[in-house]
Amino acid sequence: MTAELFIQQKAAQAIKAIYGADVPEASLQVSVTRKEFEGDYTLVTFPLLKITHQAPDATGNAIGQWLVDNVPEIAAFNSVKGFLNLSFSALYWNECLQAIAEDASFGQLPSTGRKVMVEFSSPNTNKPLHLGHIRNNLLGDSVSRLLKACGNEVIKATLVNDRGVHICKSMYAWEKLFNGATPESTGKKGDHLVGDCYVAYAKLEKEHPEVLEDVHKMLVDWEKGDQHVRELWAMMNGWVYAGFDETYKALGISFDKVDYEHDTYLLGKELVQKGLDMGVFVKDPDGSVWCDLTADGLDRKLVLRGDGTSVYITQDLGTAERRFANYKLDSHVYVVGNEQDYHFQVLKLILGKLGFDWADQIYHLSYGMVELPEGKMKSREGTVVDADDLIQSMYEEAKKTSEESGKLADMDEKEKDALYHMIGLGALKYFIIKVDPKKTMLFNPKESIDFNGNTGPFIQYTHARICSILRKATVPYGPEDINASVEPSAKEIRLTQLLSLYPGKVAEAGAALSPAIIANYAYELAKEFNQYYHDTPILKEENEAVLKYRLELIDVLARTLRSAMKLLGIDLPERM
Repeated sequence: MTAELFIQQKAAQAIKAIYGADVPEASLQVSVTRKEFEGDYTLVTFPLLKITHQAPDATGNAIGQWLVDNVPEIAAFNSVKGFLNLSFSALYWNECLQAIAEDASFGQLPSTGRKVMVEFSSPNTNKPLHLGHIRNNLLGDSVSRLLKACGNEVIKATLVNDRGVHICKSMYAWEKLFNGATPESTGKKGDHLVGDCYVAYAKLEKEHPEVLEDVHKMLVDWEKGDQHVRELWAMMNGWVYAGFDETYKALGISFDKVDYEHDTYLLGKELVQKGLDMGVFVKDPDGSVWCDLTADGLDRKLVLRGDGTSVYITQDLGTAERRFANYKLDSHVYVVGNEQDYHFQVLKLILGKLGFDWADQIYHLSYGMVELPEGKMKSREGTVVDADDLIQSMYEEAKKTSEESGKLADMDEKEKDALYHMIGLGALKYFIIKVDPKKTMLFNPKESIDFNGNTGPFIQYTHARICSILRKATVPYGPEDINASVEPSAKEIRLTQLLSLYPGKVAEAGAALSPAIIANYAYELAKEFNQYYHDTPILKEENEAVLKYRLELIDVLARTLRSAMKLLGIDLPERM
């Protein structure tokens, strides 16, 4: 039972005892006490005045006194202008910590019975994954984990944009400029080779704009099923898929469902015809098909080109219909950058006009771009931070920083290597995830690997420190050692308070689709432990009951840190 529910229950009993009135527990407003007031939680008494027929402070004092007299978990109260601030006793915090210690699934919320699909990554097969894709992947993966922790059935999906003009540009450049080069002949990952083709095409078009006409012809030929174009397309996409798989594995990313645009664009074309029949779409004299959204405050939206080829929204329409039909989804979250805000606004509107009542269950998790000190990245100009290079550089930075500490001399090379990967990836993931998704962020690799401050390695090091203490312990301990005989210190109460907030933080982060809430909660928990560790001699404690209490407390803390960081896709080492 959360602190809020506990106070609601006991306050309802107080109101019944004092005023003879039955008040629904859920109707009572309880929140964490504001920092400028004394207390742990606050009960709002204004809505009760019609029952008590007393002034706000008199009502608060009456309820507060009854709680102190009759509920041993309530130690003190003060009433301030309609707000009853309540302070818990040590007994309450010990009961709270023991309940957390005994709950193996602490932080996992009850099942909602809802099925949610989260689409993320959704790369184009004309370039390797870069830093911008990393933010997308890490957000999508973490949001999926969060929604599952919130009790939903979650399907992690990606839609590979493997056809279209941009893909044909890489194909065209390979044919004209690359002399049959392959990943094997060049020693390059396939996605990197195809990315080189895309950059080369951009330079070619700049010098010879007329080549764009040839590229459009290639797309038309592809949609007609031209054998040569299709074989070239399949070969180059195969190179890219293999490259993507390596990067996903390095990031710890996986999907439950992979859709490909070449499978879904025809579904979209069928919907375009349906929209024409319904009068939702109109066909212009050049054969192009449009949806007029001017009455909705937007613009006219192209849904099919005059030559019959599809655009992005064509396949998005078809994919959405198939997913809701096949999976009986309750909602669908698209993790896509804020540059596509208009696109998803249009997508929802069109699906609604086509008669799909689930259109309002589409959510666009719109996130800010990742920028570098020198500005925005541009794929066609080749000015991007490659994902593979970044992952490797984070590994090397973690190795350098760890070796300088000199604490791993007795660890074998295989263990060290695994640890460097864990630290490097933890640094990268945390640095990106700790920023609110809606904000544009500036990426600084060196800052992210710092073992102090609000970083992944700081939290990993905190966990390793706790594990070190527990390994050195010479007495057994368990949830039963959290009992009334031990009077917790102010810092131990503070740690228990923070621990008790974890399920609420999971719910808050899930509702907001913001893993940053969990990241910053984990940092606060780690920071609070380090202050406690600095002031409290845990293993030197001579009172065995207190020693066992403290060991169980920090064990619960380590478990909660692991749970929270796992929601971010980050592992915590036992040694650093």
